[in-house]
Amino acid sequence: MHHPLAFVIFGAQIAAAIALLNGFLVTLGQGKVAAAAVEGVARQPEARGAITTTMFIGCGLAETTAVYGLVIAFILLFANPLINNNIDNLMRFVGY
Repeated sequence: MHHPLAFVIFGAQIAAAIALLNGFLVTLGQGKVAAAAVEGVARQPEARGAITTTMFIGCGLAETTAVYGLVIAFILLFANPLINNNIDNLMRFVGY
């Protein structure tokens, strides 16, 4: 029989991997935004200031989601509330 705590840890590791995948996808999105901004400036050089400002605001908002994903991954891996708060209940459940 598998230990129930192992399933909790496994689920936390999968969730942390998904949260870290967010950072990779944000990087791809920011590259797409920067490419679109360069194209926009190439088409209309006089609108450079507005395009650059909008690009930086968009990239900054996207970057916060990547940071949130990193924080969630760290919490799940190193300070997991599911393990820390329920370890006594899990041990009683399996009879340890």
